[in-house]
Formats: sequence, structure tokens, C-alpha cells
Amino acid sequence: MLKINLLPVRQLKRRAKARKQITTIFLFFLLLLAMLATVGFIQAQKISSLQDEVKQLNTEKNSYNKTLAEIAKLKKDREELTRKTDIIKQLKTDSSLTVRVLDEVANRIDNQRMWLLSLHQQESSLRLSGIALDNQTVAQFMDNLKESPFVTDVTLTDSSLKIISGKNLKSFELACSVAHPAPAEPKISEPQ
Repeated sequence: MLKINLLPVRQLKRRAKARKQITTIFLFFLLLLAMLATVGFIQAQKISSLQDEVKQLNTEKNSYNKTLAEIAKLKKDREELTRKTDIIKQLKTDSSLTVRVLDEVANRIDNQRMWLLSLHQQESSLRLSGIALDNQTVAQFMDNLKESPFVTDVTLTDSSLKIISGKNLKSFELACSVAHPAPAEPKISEPQ
């Protein structure tokens, strides 16, 4: 039997062309989907790799936290030790200053004409009170103290007449500043 195609040839060509275009579009769409899937897979792999790297770096960072805490503790301990050392140095300086000031006062007092009733040192301030035979003895004692490298700003804060055993004596109070003398600069010999 014979089949007769009654459709015109143009229509057949159009249908074949349309099928070919649909197939091409479908294949192009499949290719595009495959490319997008490949790019998505590659991106997912990169993301996974970067997340693993971030986890590793966080673990490494956390391992350094202990070391950083130890360093911070050591810095704090060092500052505390420095502070304590400075306090010890200051105490040594202050105690040696007190000893030197007492020595200076003892060496500069006229034992035959005066005596001290009290001596009070607080930081760099020194207050002396005593009894002298006359004003000249008090003035001489003040001049002697002014010559000391450890004692400065000697001032008479109070002077009054006091009768002891029927004798007119001078009661006095002095205020002065005490400090270690500035270190002497070494002498530099000039070339001749």
C-alpha cells in the first residue's frame, strides 16, 4: 500500500525546522543547566574548603589564646615587680635620707648651748623644736643647717622665751626641707 502525503512540502519543512529548533533550544538549555550545576559544584567545593580553612585558623587562634593569656599575665607580673622594686628603691632612698639628715643635724648642733626636744620628718619636710641659751645660738644652728647638702629652706617658725630652772632660755621651732643632694657632674678637663 501506498501512502500519500497530502501535506504540502513547505509545511513539512517548517515542522522539521521547528523540531530542529526546539531540539537545539532544549540541548542548549540542558548544556546551560549542566554548566550552572558545574559552577555551583565548584563554588560549593570552594566554600567547603574555605570553611575548613576558617575552622583550622580558628582552632589555631584558640591555641594561641592560652599563650596570649600567659603573656598578659607575665606583663602584669612584670609591672607588679617593677612597682615593688621602685617602692623598695624609694624606701631605701628615704631611709638613707633620714639617717643622713639625723647625722647632719647631730653634727651641726652645739651640744653645750642647745638641745633638741623633737625632730619630725614627713617625706621632704623636717620640723625641729628645741631649747637654746640665746637667739645667737639658734641663728648659728640655722646657718649650720643651711650649709648641709641635705637640708634646704631653713626657716624659724616660732621663737619664745622659756624659763627653765630660773633661767631665761629660748624655745624655738624650725621648719626645713630635706632631699638628697643633686649628683655632682663630673668635671670635664678641657684640652690644652
